[in-house]
Amino acid sequence: MAATHYFSPDPDAPLDRRRLRVELAGRNVDVTTAGGIFSPDGVDKGTAVLLRHVPDPAETGDLLDIGCGWGPMALTMAMRSPRARVWAVDVNERARVLCAENASALGLDNVMVRAPEDVPDDVRFTTIWSNPPIRVGKAVLHELLQLWLPRLADDADAWLVVQKNLGADSLQTWLRSMLASVSESFTVDRPETEKGFRLLRVQRRGTATA
Repeated sequence: MAATHYFSPDPDAPLDRRRLRVELAGRNVDVTTAGGIFSPDGVDKGTAVLLRHVPDPAETGDLLDIGCGWGPMALTMAMRSPRARVWAVDVNERARVLCAENASALGLDNVMVRAPEDVPDDVRFTTIWSNPPIRVGKAVLHELLQLWLPRLADDADAWLVVQKNLGADSLQTWLRSMLASVSESFTVDRPETEKGFRLLRVQRRGTATA
């Protein structure tokens, strides 16, 4: 029930704005969250695992946070890679408003907060991070990942954090199959496991030229 709620375009929970101090990209920053979005009480455990283990995002190009919520991943990307353009994508309008407000409050003018349909089709991403919404069900989850992961640029990578007991291993197997049908240039592995979370990495190798 909570999962469908935060994944709704227009949540009906009370706004209930709150100010929090969190650590992102090695900085203590103040952010605004609210009811009706994912993890309104701070950085959730899965996102924290991802942020501890991922390498720095690409310094330039287009970066993507799938399911940005109030913005912990997108804001971290923007702080670590100030010369890159960060696309923060979420179906939840309230989450998008809060993410945009947080980026503005932190002076991060390289964050582009958008609904999924408002990201131009020709954009290719040099880094993708996501704590995907597993609880929305396989059909919706698979559709979401099929939309974004094939848009990795050459020599780029995507990092997903998934709870082991919510199907991380089966998702890894599905990702390999799905992406193999798109291109032989994709690989999928699992570099890290921590506190019941799997960190999955999707890489797209560049096409060699003669």
